[in-house]
Amino acid sequence: MKNICVVGTGYVGIITAACFADLGNKVVALDIDENKIAGLKEGNMPIYEPGLKELVDRNVLANRIRFTSSYEEGLKDAEFVFIAVGTPSGVDGEADLQYVASSARSIADHIKDGLIIINKSTVPVGTGDWVSDIIKEQNPDAGDFSVVSCPEFLREGSAIADFMAPHRIVVGSLDEDAAEKVAQLHLPLRAPIVVTDLRTAEMIKYASNAFLATKISFINEIANICEDLGADVMEVSNGMGFDSRIGPAFLNAGIGYGGSCFPKDVKALAYMAEESGRHPQLLHSVMEINSDRRVMAVEQVKSMLGNKDLTGKTIGMLGLSFKPNTDDMRDAPSITIAGLLKEAGATVKAFDPIAMEEAEKLLPDVEMIDSPYKLAESCDLLMVTTEWNEFRQLDLKRIKKAMNSPVLFDGRNIYDPKKMKELGFQYRGVGRGYNGRKQH
Repeated sequence: MKNICVVGTGYVGIITAACFADLGNKVVALDIDENKIAGLKEGNMPIYEPGLKELVDRNVLANRIRFTSSYEEGLKDAEFVFIAVGTPSGVDGEADLQYVASSARSIADHIKDGLIIINKSTVPVGTGDWVSDIIKEQNPDAGDFSVVSCPEFLREGSAIADFMAPHRIVVGSLDEDAAEKVAQLHLPLRAPIVVTDLRTAEMIKYASNAFLATKISFINEIANICEDLGADVMEVSNGMGFDSRIGPAFLNAGIGYGGSCFPKDVKALAYMAEESGRHPQLLHSVMEINSDRRVMAVEQVKSMLGNKDLTGKTIGMLGLSFKPNTDDMRDAPSITIAGLLKEAGATVKAFDPIAMEEAEKLLPDVEMIDSPYKLAESCDLLMVTTEWNEFRQLDLKRIKKAMNSPVLFDGRNIYDPKKMKELGFQYRGVGRGYNGRKQH
């Protein structure tokens, strides 16, 4: 059993704290937001994540996790402290490290000899060295401490499973003994452990996310070509995925990626490259293709309704969060799409199983409806913007009957085109050959 402090109770922090507690460690989750800490003490989770509340409650009862807003209390017995604070995008795409810097200074004020400080947040290459410098500057008598990079690879909606059964653990440090101790901390997970230097570990995270984003933009580019040539991108993805060099994951054509990681991490990597005098043209193309997906979705809606001016039309959006099983609205495609629909004159309504409370803050002009069937009432077109499993099980006959006209744009390709046609829908997916094969 180890004594661990986790700084930050956002997405990465609360998952990290709860999971390490569940592995039998003593964990203090620390956040300067006293409202968050008060909520956690009352059993209220700061995010929606399947299974998180049950995990936290179990470990609170077992006295393995507690919550505080005091660095003095959080670091009192800590052998390891994880920095898991936000690193949002700055004006030019650079990572904003103000919260990392603030955490490092506060840690320096309460540091003990031998403390291992672990950057869990996604931070630019070189941040580990920078954190070490901040601590030494803040507290010249800091004594012996080490900084380690251990980037997270958690997917929202399946973060607990990803933590407990990771594909790999990446540990980077210039201090071999500290790296070994952090590796030992993760041994119960029985995952491959990659031990390297600080900067390489930091780059592994950025390179991994950029590559996955590239796969998404690649298949969306292929979807555009399929659309014109009469091929079906779903079958193309399936055929590609059997090749072990390619794999099936992240080859789902649609309206693009969003969330807290891919958009800001690709931007940040491009920014780092440009600052080094490089020309990251592939990264820029990935971002450009992804941005175009949102415009494409609105153009498809206009085409299906036969009018570029959507005045007088009511559009219903099925899904708001950037992906299923989360309430995260950060850079969700639905935000841009709703704005473009409104600009074109449409009335926009929406339903999401989890994210409507968050969405209301960002989309005040979009009416939130409490069920997909009520959403369908009086709609001229429905569009699928998030692939929630609930939407796959809808009574589509009932949906059709409620609508002004049975028109559905499937931005996530969750429905079978043949079935939708048999039901009498005017239906269009993304990159499906039946959408309008060119005549030669």
